Amino acid sequence: MTTHLLECTGLSMRFGGLMALKALDIHVDSHEVVGLVGPNGSGKTTFFNVVTGIYHPCAGKVMFDGQDITGLSPQDVYRAGIARTFQRSRLCLDLTVFDNIMIGSHKRLDLSFMHNILHRKAFLASYREYEETAAALLRALNPDLPSKLHHAVSELNMIDRRRVELCRALIGKPKLLFLDEPSAGMTHEETQQLMDEIVGMETGEAKPAIVLIEHEMNVIRRITSRCVVLNFGEKLCEGSYDEVTADPLVQEAYLGTEVCEDEQL
Repeated sequence: MTTHLLECTGLSMRFGGLMALKALDIHVDSHEVVGLVGPNGSGKTTFFNVVTGIYHPCAGKVMFDGQDITGLSPQDVYRAGIARTFQRSRLCLDLTVFDNIMIGSHKRLDLSFMHNILHRKAFLASYREYEETAAALLRALNPDLPSKLHHAVSELNMIDRRRVELCRALIGKPKLLFLDEPSAGMTHEETQQLMDEIVGMETGEAKPAIVLIEHEMNVIRRITSRCVVLNFGEKLCEGSYDEVTADPLVQEAYLGTEVCEDEQL
């Protein structure tokens, strides 16, 4: 029997009288790229928030890498091997690029005050190692970014800020990466560029599986191996991009009951 990297069964989330997720079953396998699509309010970000511990589900189970992580704190979910980005940027603009990236590696840092005071050589060696790691991640996306490692994030344009957020998520070496609308705030050309960089990124580490929320359907078509479509918190269907976009239920959810033959998602 195949063991999935992530397996959610019967996952439900209620906000008052609103059922944001309804007995949702979703799985993700190692190294695959899954597109999570659906109209606004369909439950996509709620799913991310439930899996990553921001919300505790009303019902259901989340299994990750063989362990039950249902209802764990965001910190424990992160330690288990799941990282994410957010639709709205959560960078600390006054901090440097390096400082922002290192926030994503707190599970591996020795933050003991006495250790870092009494073992200065070890601290310096660790600092230089992380500098090299952060620079390598940046270089894998944009060869010019390592030169800005110690610049304030506020000096960067939007696509470079998105790159920094991605590196912050990757420095913790996650097995699963959730990307919540990474194209937000960028032009169509910048979106294509960033997606190409993500797919072609070589970091020297095993690539994580990716679950991608994205309204740019050309991005979903280009980089995902499988799509899961949500509507009103329920799974409408799943399959390849061509399969799900041909499904009448998906067309109705996006376009209404009267769908023109020449309209595409």
